[in-house]
Amino acid sequence: MTAEPGGRRPVPPRDGYTVDDLFTLPDLPPHTELIDGSLVFESPQRDFHSTMIDLLVVGLRRTVPKAFKVRREMTVVLDRRNSPEPDVSVVRADAVTGLEQTRFKAADVLLAVEVVSPDSEARERDTKPHKYATAGIPHFWLVETTGAGKHPVVRAYELDPVTKAYALAGTYREQLKVGDPFDLDVDISLDALQEL
Repeated sequence: MTAEPGGRRPVPPRDGYTVDDLFTLPDLPPHTELIDGSLVFESPQRDFHSTMIDLLVVGLRRTVPKAFKVRREMTVVLDRRNSPEPDVSVVRADAVTGLEQTRFKAADVLLAVEVVSPDSEARERDTKPHKYATAGIPHFWLVETTGAGKHPVVRAYELDPVTKAYALAGTYREQLKVGDPFDLDVDISLDALQEL
């Protein structure tokens, strides 16, 4: 790989980047993702994004079975050319190997959560769910705001193992109360967000 004039950015390989490139290219910004062989750089996030992630992480960690761990903003390797970074992941506890770990395999992920940002709506609503489903991640949640008051809404999806596509399992506006993949009851109201 060669750098552009000024030495600022690498020139992409003809067939696109791979997972190995993602972890070996120097000076990539934090939270860089690999989607279809292209590097995707994250924009600064809104307070809703950060606070909603915190709210979900706390709620999940309170109730997740011991066989699983909750992680935020960790790379998940789906295949050679796709390594997105879900906002929240629930992974098998035995897949957590230490504090220097930088990624998980798709097979280790039970749940991937994406909180929609204005600059990445298409990736979070279309591209990433399709890729998570194809990789066999059993559960996916999409979190966004709705209505004039910008109230949080969580749409929970379950993987159909035959079609390898997600089916809507429920929509939650004030209280995220689910029994699958495990029992969870989290206040996701606007008031709960504003208290953080």
